[in-house]
Amino acid sequence: MAKKKEDQQKHVSVVTKKSIQFFEEYINNPSPTGFEYPGQKLWLDYLKPYIDESFIDNYGTAVGVINPKADYKVVIEAHADEISWFVNYITADGLIYVIRNGGSDHQIAPSKRVNIHTDKGLVKAVFGWPAIHTRSGEKEEAPALKNIFLDCGCTSKEEVEKLGIHVGCVITYEDEFMVLNDRYYVGRALDNRAGGFMIAEVARLLKENKQKLPFGLYIVNSVQEEIGLRGAEMIAHRIKPNVAIVTDVTHDTSTPMINKITQGDLSCGKGPVVSYAPAVQTNLNKLLIDTAEKNNIPFQRQASSRSTGTDTDAFAYSNGGVPSALISLPLRYMHTTVEMIHKEDVDNVINLIYHSLLNIKKDHDFRYSK
Repeated sequence: MAKKKEDQQKHVSVVTKKSIQFFEEYINNPSPTGFEYPGQKLWLDYLKPYIDESFIDNYGTAVGVINPKADYKVVIEAHADEISWFVNYITADGLIYVIRNGGSDHQIAPSKRVNIHTDKGLVKAVFGWPAIHTRSGEKEEAPALKNIFLDCGCTSKEEVEKLGIHVGCVITYEDEFMVLNDRYYVGRALDNRAGGFMIAEVARLLKENKQKLPFGLYIVNSVQEEIGLRGAEMIAHRIKPNVAIVTDVTHDTSTPMINKITQGDLSCGKGPVVSYAPAVQTNLNKLLIDTAEKNNIPFQRQASSRSTGTDTDAFAYSNGGVPSALISLPLRYMHTTVEMIHKEDVDNVINLIYHSLLNIKKDHDFRYSK
């Protein structure tokens, strides 16, 4: 039976004004796949007071470490990269055609403002689209990779190139962070810099609450998830963890045009999502669920057929098998510039990871049979 409104525990915010200021700066900073470094530096600068040491690998995955000398290693992880575009072809009259860098959605591109990243700095451009007046009486042509294009105000290929634009320049949307109705954080790349923010907040809570962990904790912000979990794959082999708890986003399926029969029944504001999948180690998953129940943290459940599609898979199948689990943050409008997450869900994911770490023992053995 659902609790009466007056009996429900009042939500207590975990994040602070200072941490939200960092979150806004972190979300607004571009971090396209393969070009994550400036955002990683921001993230490590924020994390630095709460860790003992840090390092960055050859491709830009950033790691903060607590108790680096401990033999038993626990990872909490998110990915840093955002979807973007590459310049692919510049026409003689100065228009630019693109290809994807990650799972960029061609249908949202028309009329969006973008930043083209060049060695000379940012160049502003827009995704052009023919006016509705010019399309009347004809069959509507939907946006597709073959017809979306950028206009940076130039009239020739030579003029475009003088701005520093060349094939291979990366392109990001310019949309920025906002709070909607004091309930939702909104922005581009909440998938999954929200995860990087949340694991950094876990480190902050451990430090501020003077919690001493009986193992080494590796706070990992991986690169290149959007093109195949590549950063997690690399860093898993370097760290060789004993346990990995991954956080990413998942779909809020309560909005129109989403089929709950195939996508599940998940909503923003109802808590973190615990996943069931072949890569998710059952005993570690039970620890997460027990932790949520004992600490009155609301949670939801999700099933995945073959893979989670997140860095969980990369950690789970590394190093002969690493007990791994996934805690997801419900998100509306994934891979758009107006991704939305609920403020209380953010707090509850942080709480669930934090309390789960406190329930992991030194040399914790998660095997099904000893």
